[in-house]
Amino acid sequence: MGGRPEPLFPLFAGLDTLPGVGARTAKLFAALGVERPRDLLFLLPHAVIDRRRRETVRGVNPPEVVTVEVVVGGHFPPARKGGPYRIHVVDAATEFQLVYFNIAGARLKELLPTGQRRVISGKLDLFDGMAQIVHPDHVLRPEEAGNLPAHEPVYPLTAGLTQRVVAKAAAAALERAPDLPEWIDAGLKAREGWPDWRNAVAAAHAPDGPAAFSPAAPARQRLAYDELMAHQLTLALARAARRKAPGLVTQATGALQARVLAALDYAPTRAQERAVAEIAADMARPERMNRLLQGDVGAGKTLVALMALLIAVEAGGQGALMAPTEILARQHHANLAPLAATAGVQLAVLTGRDKGAERTAKLAALASGEIGILVGTHALFQRDVAFADLRLAIIDEQHRFGVAQRMALGAKGRQADVLVMTATPIPRSLALAQYGDMDVSVLDEKPPGRTPVQTALVSSDRMAEVVEHLRRAVTEGRQAYWVCPLVEESEAVDLTAAEDRFRHLRAALGDGVCGLVHGQMPGVEKDAAMADFAAGRTRVLVATTVIEVGVNVPNASIMVIERAETFGLAQLHQLRGRVGRGATASTCLMLYLAPLGEAARRRLTVLRDSEDGFRIAEEDLGLRGAGDLIGTAQSGLPRFRVADLERQAGLMALAQTDARKLLADDPDLSGPRGTAARALLWLMEQDKAIRLLSVG
Repeated sequence: MGGRPEPLFPLFAGLDTLPGVGARTAKLFAALGVERPRDLLFLLPHAVIDRRRRETVRGVNPPEVVTVEVVVGGHFPPARKGGPYRIHVVDAATEFQLVYFNIAGARLKELLPTGQRRVISGKLDLFDGMAQIVHPDHVLRPEEAGNLPAHEPVYPLTAGLTQRVVAKAAAAALERAPDLPEWIDAGLKAREGWPDWRNAVAAAHAPDGPAAFSPAAPARQRLAYDELMAHQLTLALARAARRKAPGLVTQATGALQARVLAALDYAPTRAQERAVAEIAADMARPERMNRLLQGDVGAGKTLVALMALLIAVEAGGQGALMAPTEILARQHHANLAPLAATAGVQLAVLTGRDKGAERTAKLAALASGEIGILVGTHALFQRDVAFADLRLAIIDEQHRFGVAQRMALGAKGRQADVLVMTATPIPRSLALAQYGDMDVSVLDEKPPGRTPVQTALVSSDRMAEVVEHLRRAVTEGRQAYWVCPLVEESEAVDLTAAEDRFRHLRAALGDGVCGLVHGQMPGVEKDAAMADFAAGRTRVLVATTVIEVGVNVPNASIMVIERAETFGLAQLHQLRGRVGRGATASTCLMLYLAPLGEAARRRLTVLRDSEDGFRIAEEDLGLRGAGDLIGTAQSGLPRFRVADLERQAGLMALAQTDARKLLADDPDLSGPRGTAARALLWLMEQDKAIRLLSVG
């Protein structure tokens, strides 16, 4: 790859090489994430102050920033210590006052001599009916006034930094910005009317009105695209590098899959068939598969996963399925075991709870190849877990795992194919940001036999009615979940809330009707409580959100979510997806504490009116923003400075197509546009991509 291109050197020098930035100021800048001149280029102003000259302040609607030439009148020092120092001034049509506090009169007389003309710029306010400007931003002689920009950018600040210091540093960084060769496809650039890179940066720092801040402004759009392009190019390079790495040819025979399909009492959906075909085709190729299987709640991912695991076994190998929690791993095991038995395949489960002789026996059966499919938690990563021939690793709800854990499982079968599953519908732009290096299969149909869930919003003051409704339903043999609110971040408080609710319901519904499950319980107790509920021994399961993902009790047809307004949309959608799994009509009651705020009301209404997880996710993105939606910084979602994933979703898809095409045409980025793209990667600090190129 060579080193960083020379024209970029000045942008990567120390911040203190800029005028007006010493060690102390550099420290303040670091709080804004600005550590080198390059970072200043992407610290864009978020507002603009209109400093255009006007004849008079008459007719202005205060408070408003005005710039006007005045004749200075009389000075009126403060009547008492700490009081206001007033100076009368007259513009072309009216008079007003300038007000200062705690500044020596001598200095003010020097700044604003009576009888002279000055250009004043500052915020005009009304005080007791009198127009005044307190501490004007600028006081200039008429001959200096030409230096005042007509539109002054407003930068993000941190305590101790002033607009003046940031503007001066940004202007100096801008002077260092070189003309770089164009990395954007010429046709695309012409079609979108985007400026060259250097002009785009200059324009973004010189907004001439509110329109300049819109994500649709050409300069901003181009800079956002550069950021997304660099990110997608990195993912595309990672994908290309992985494709070069040899995989295993795993050819399906279809024999084991056919046995399972024959045993099912329903036919798979077209979406399931399509996903299995895409996975089978990937596994049969000599390169490693890296695919994301994305399906809404209840879209039947488990069946697709099983088919994929059976392909590995049909080809004489083994498959592994890894879930983020013990409950989920055991649940997957319980769901898959009867089907695997139909196919004559040995399926085992391994979690942190397996100890001693039992664990040793499982590991031996795994190493000998006797176990065809292993389901487990991250215990599957432990050193002593060795497969005879791991062909496929499936990772469920992988956003709950770190990237490092994902790599570790892949390394168990150095060439194993990888399938990542998620039941969290992710809007397309985010899926591309987070999983852009993967190929995606989407399950967008629900299997037959599922009933839509009736969703209702109920105010908490009708709690007694809800409990009565529940009492009737339970006597009719129905089962319900009761999810307790997430009170604070503290699990102890959550626990008290859940235990209080449990006691209250037990008193209302009778002993032995309710079970309780929460995050603090030991795994064995959690499993026992879940098992009692699944077997119908308990009728109501009171829970904190440990049941959010993957729990499957078809007979449960009522979901009560207490203080629903404290949950996010995606979480509520997941919780509601725990019911409506059987043939009984299901209901979801969202209890809220009135009055509801505007955002919470919108969230709950979206949910009440739609069961489409993807539509809900798009709404959620608009309501909460991208970082919030994925939940954690470690999720691998990049932090973009300019690009706005909510409003510029289309740009992300464009960048992915463009990046993949550029690599297909010029795999080692050695042509003119490829060389320009290398400069972009250096500029955007995509070190990972740069390493991949130098290795490749």
